[in-house]
Amino acid sequence: MARGVDKKKKNAAPSFFEAIGDGFKTIGVTFAEGDIKTKLSYLIMGLGPILRGQILIGAALLACEALFFWFMFGFGWKYLSKITTLGTVATQKIKRKTVYGDNSFLILLFGVLAVFALIALIALWYINIKENRKEELILKEGKKLPTNKESFLSLLDKNFDKTLLALPVTGVFIFTVLPIVFMILVAFTNYDKNHQAPTNLFTWVGLENFKNLVSFSNGGLGPTFVQVLLWTLAWAFIATFVDYFLGLAVAILINKKGIKFKRLWRTILVVTIAVPQFVSLLYVMKMFANDGLINGYLLKWGIIKNYIPFWTNPWLARFTIIVVNIWIGIPYMMLIATGLLMNIPEDLYESAKIDGANGWQMFRSITLPYMLFVTGPFLLTQYTGNLNNFNVIYLLTQGKPQSMSLAERAGNTDLLVTWLYKMTVTDTNYKMAAVLGIVVFIVTAIISLGVYNMLPSVRDEEGFQ
Repeated sequence: MARGVDKKKKNAAPSFFEAIGDGFKTIGVTFAEGDIKTKLSYLIMGLGPILRGQILIGAALLACEALFFWFMFGFGWKYLSKITTLGTVATQKIKRKTVYGDNSFLILLFGVLAVFALIALIALWYINIKENRKEELILKEGKKLPTNKESFLSLLDKNFDKTLLALPVTGVFIFTVLPIVFMILVAFTNYDKNHQAPTNLFTWVGLENFKNLVSFSNGGLGPTFVQVLLWTLAWAFIATFVDYFLGLAVAILINKKGIKFKRLWRTILVVTIAVPQFVSLLYVMKMFANDGLINGYLLKWGIIKNYIPFWTNPWLARFTIIVVNIWIGIPYMMLIATGLLMNIPEDLYESAKIDGANGWQMFRSITLPYMLFVTGPFLLTQYTGNLNNFNVIYLLTQGKPQSMSLAERAGNTDLLVTWLYKMTVTDTNYKMAAVLGIVVFIVTAIISLGVYNMLPSVRDEEGFQ
């Protein structure tokens, strides 16, 4: 069985190239064996189906081709032709008149959009070839082609999946894929506050920004990047597992036989979820401030002589953030653990008691393995979520306290995502923000994919019985 799986993995890469080869073969065979209608469709998409009476399909393909040429010749090519330089003519002010030149931002944006349009046209052109091939084979077999009404009704029946997914897929490409590609490309430019379109042009700089991020000399961002990255990883690990085990402990304690007012304790904990985070976190930030309630009362009661620097001392600020996050995170884990604990068969605990196991041994051998097996994917989700936990960090400290040893306004409590936000909004350093965005994605992807494949619930779904 294992050998069969290994063979499938080995054949996965060749199958991709085989699919490409089959595609070129289909194109060649269709043209060689096709009639004049099919051959004309290689130039005018949808012409073959239209001439065979398939007006709906042919008109849709023809409209897509017409839309592409309208976009490309209308303004798409103007931007695509300049994408290698991102513009050469700067905006100038001649006397009292401003003469606008190239706009690097629009060149990059519409250039990328033109490339996507070209890829879409190639995909539709191939669909057009396959449609002609399918129609010819149907006619050669002596069968009739479906009527236009039948073709239209099929979009609501056997082809309803295509109808249903058409709009969402288009939206994903326009509002998700396109911005991501644009951001990745910005990382290879010098787009910052000194190169703002349309006043100033920006251009390609290759890997210069990436080198600057990991450079430890000549004013590079290497020391700052390493410190922020290590704190991000440490924060995500501590925040995830402390919340997990404390939430599990609270759930076990509340579910324990003999505990009264169980619903009351659960309700009190759930209240922290009901209050919006931005309200509660901003309130907590004010409470722990130097002139906040906590320092104020501690000074008033004579417990301390000087205020406690909850947000101004780097290590104390990090510790306070972790403690506040525990208050926020425990209720979520408590609710999840409560439902899962009820599904553990009581027979397992009864058998363990008969064998002389104590409470710790039953927790270690029964409760914890079951919980880790079931909640493994949830733990991974929480960890990746904490890697990008913007709310807790920014609403509590805004990444502060600042340090002269850190570059680009980075603070001692900044995560990669909050540092990225500062670069974008405060400093308009889009080039380094884009580089940092790529790094965040790489770090998250590596950890997520690596840990996911190690989870027992993924490697052996039927292993826990």
